[in-house]
Amino acid sequence: MAQRRMFSQKVVETDRFLDMALTAQTLYFHLGMHADDDGFVGNPKSLRRMIGASDDDLKALVEKGYLILFEDGVVAIRDWLVSNYVKKDRYTPTIYTTDRQLLVVDRNRRYQLAAEVTPETTVEPERIQNGSKMDPQVRSG
Repeated sequence: MAQRRMFSQKVVETDRFLDMALTAQTLYFHLGMHADDDGFVGNPKSLRRMIGASDDDLKALVEKGYLILFEDGVVAIRDWLVSNYVKKDRYTPTIYTTDRQLLVVDRNRRYQLAAEVTPETTVEPERIQNGSKMDPQVRSG
């Protein structure tokens, strides 16, 4: 799992985000820190309990459009691609491939359920940057 994640101000400094309860905002940040390289979290309820957030906080994030909740309990962070990119040499695909196949990326680089959008409104961007191997890397220890 990655040690660094980004959160775009375009997402977390909006009135819609800041009007949510602080526990819901905190839950969003914790989910972002624990997400895989595609923005999926397999244990949102465990994280919710760990930080003391309520089930209503998780529901608020889904209702406000910050998360997509799948039937198997996995969540996808809708604005993942707005905030994060992973270089090709460091990218690990999600293990939640069935859930990922249900999503498309819209023109605003947000995940949408494929069943809810038309093909004209979506575009799959090149999300993995090749970058240079000379870019700074995090050293363990």
